[in-house]
Amino acid sequence: MTYKTIPILFAVFCVMITAASARDQIRVVGSSTVFPFSTAVAENFGRITKFKTPVIESTGTGGGAKLFCSGLGTRHPDITNASRRIKRSEINRCAKNGISKIIEIQFGFDGIVIANTKSGGKIDLDMRHVFLALAKKVPIDAEGKKLVSNPHKRWSDIDPSLPNIKIEVLGPPPTSGTRDAFVELAMEGGCKTFKTIKAMKKRNKKKYKALCHGIREDGVFIDAGENDNLIVQKLNANPNAFGIFGFSFLDQNSDSVKGASINGIAPTFENITSGKYKISRSLYFYIKKAHIGVIPGLRDFVKEFTSEKSFGDEGYLVDKGLIPLSKEKREKARSTIETLKELSMQEQTQGS
Repeated sequence: MTYKTIPILFAVFCVMITAASARDQIRVVGSSTVFPFSTAVAENFGRITKFKTPVIESTGTGGGAKLFCSGLGTRHPDITNASRRIKRSEINRCAKNGISKIIEIQFGFDGIVIANTKSGGKIDLDMRHVFLALAKKVPIDAEGKKLVSNPHKRWSDIDPSLPNIKIEVLGPPPTSGTRDAFVELAMEGGCKTFKTIKAMKKRNKKKYKALCHGIREDGVFIDAGENDNLIVQKLNANPNAFGIFGFSFLDQNSDSVKGASINGIAPTFENITSGKYKISRSLYFYIKKAHIGVIPGLRDFVKEFTSEKSFGDEGYLVDKGLIPLSKEKREKARSTIETLKELSMQEQTQGS
């Protein structure tokens, strides 16, 4: 070592010390659906450990991934919550910013509901109804050969058995994992009931996806942002309006809102657990492996999140509306944390 290298090494050492001590609180961003679960764990963690209560931000799944993948170090979040699996494009963004080691934890399930206030009328929908109500373009024939801009203004325009009231649906923004899951499961589920459109998937997947996932922009669907509480407030103010959000939020607000049945199946804990209710999805959180050991309590927080008293069958997160994983999947989540197993690109099959 020469005298010239000493100042450089000292400067690097100072930067490392400053970075390590710049933040002593875990920072979590992401899904508004996962937000109440993550908040419950954070509050409990703050009570029972020596560490500070983590800071939880509701930014939406897409917004959380963008923040999470912006870089390593204490200026950037440690965990991002997601109401759908991380996309390949998001993994690529992380990699470009030096985040090559990500730990994926699936921690439960949730259903997506179409709800209205309890004082409003009852509605029973199938997935074709949902698609015809909210799609940007819809077929005007039984097989789906001819497409037009969505002309439906009232539910009864779609099916005479539906209420003769204006279609007004409040839902999540494009950055939301709930929106991603809703268009993939409900909208596409109804879209592919048309024979010609279903066949389009093999011929022109891009066109098929644009059609089946395209939500109308004429004021019938209202982007309500990431605030599910705001949706509930607006539903209570307008008995004819419907809102889209996670089952867990419906469960927490069951005194004022009710969920519509889809294909004859009501959105209940039992129906989602059994798989009968088809508009359901997995919930995840992602951890930067490089931050473990740097941010105080990070690994302990994740262990609390995946403890039986938290996400088990009788855990306090189930009281908040979480649909628990099977025992085997819960054990897998804990094993992933113990071994700090990283998500590999081969494991990630979801497209960008």
